[in-house]
Amino acid sequence: MSNTTLSVQEKAKQIRLLILDVDGVMTDGRIILDNNGNELKSFNVRDGHGIKLIQRTGISVAIITGRYSKVVERRAEELGIEDVFQRVLDKEAVYIQLLEKHGISDSEAAFMGDDIIDLKILKRVGLAMAPVDAVEEIRSAVHWISSCRGGYGAVRDGIELIMKSQGKWLPEGAPN
Repeated sequence: MSNTTLSVQEKAKQIRLLILDVDGVMTDGRIILDNNGNELKSFNVRDGHGIKLIQRTGISVAIITGRYSKVVERRAEELGIEDVFQRVLDKEAVYIQLLEKHGISDSEAAFMGDDIIDLKILKRVGLAMAPVDAVEEIRSAVHWISSCRGGYGAVRDGIELIMKSQGKWLPEGAPN
C-alpha cells in the first residue's frame, strides 16, 4: 500500500519523529516586544505536557523555525528538545539532516506547520499536520488539521492523534 493511500491513523502509526514549527504552531503567532528589547511568546502548557508524553514513548521531537528567539531556546530546554534549528530559511535542508541523524524515512516523520515556508516539508513527511488557523495553502496540503489554533492546543491535538494511533495514549487516570 503506498503512503498516499494510507489513512491518517495508519500514517500516524509509523511516526518516529515529530517536527514542529514555532510561531503559529507552538505559539499563537504573536510576537510581543517590550521597551527593554525583550521578546515574549505564549506557549500552551498542555502542548508542552504532550511533548513530554510523546518523548516518553520513544518518539523524538525537533523544532525548525524561521525566526531566532532566546525564548524558543529556553522552552526547548525545558521540554528536553535537543534538535532545535532557528533562523532557518531552507527548512527542507534541515529536515533532510534530521532524517539522516535519526535514520528514518519521510514516512516516519510528522511535521506541523502553519505558513508557506513550511510547505516543502509538509509535502514530504508521512504525516503533515496544521493548526486550524494555518494559511489556506497549508490547510489544503496537509493530511490532518487540528480543531485547535496555533498556541491553543494544536500541538497536543496532533500528539494525541499519533499516540492514540500507536496505542500509546495513557488510559484515564494513569500516572504521567
